[in-house]
Amino acid sequence: MSTVKDKIIKTDAEWKEQLSDLAYKVTRKKGTERAHTHDDFPKAPGTFNCVCCGAPLFESSTKFDSGTGWPSFYAPIGPEAVEEHEDRKFFMRRTEIVCARCDAHLGHVFPDGPAPTGQRYCMNGVALTFEPTETRD
Repeated sequence: MSTVKDKIIKTDAEWKEQLSDLAYKVTRKKGTERAHTHDDFPKAPGTFNCVCCGAPLFESSTKFDSGTGWPSFYAPIGPEAVEEHEDRKFFMRRTEIVCARCDAHLGHVFPDGPAPTGQRYCMNGVALTFEPTETRD
């Protein structure tokens, strides 16, 4: 788990200045982007990072096509990368996933994913950036 000293804390104004309007709405106000917004995420080897703080969250090797229209992964990069919170909005009980470093809302996790974990981390594409793995020639 992250410790308090690791946390990135900014004012609302600082987040608004740093992020696009949609990224701010999703990550700081717990919004959701429309499905199929980020179909073009790379399939190459690399790491998906938090758009707010740059923390590594998911490896491309754990990404799969869930058919939902949102980037889906079967596991985070490590147990310390994300935190889970109960979400009871919209008369549902779900598990919200946030960045452990800056508390950015990323999406939700569901128990209907593939092996080996059986989990589907359904993330908002606007909450992630992609950093390709450097390959040597």
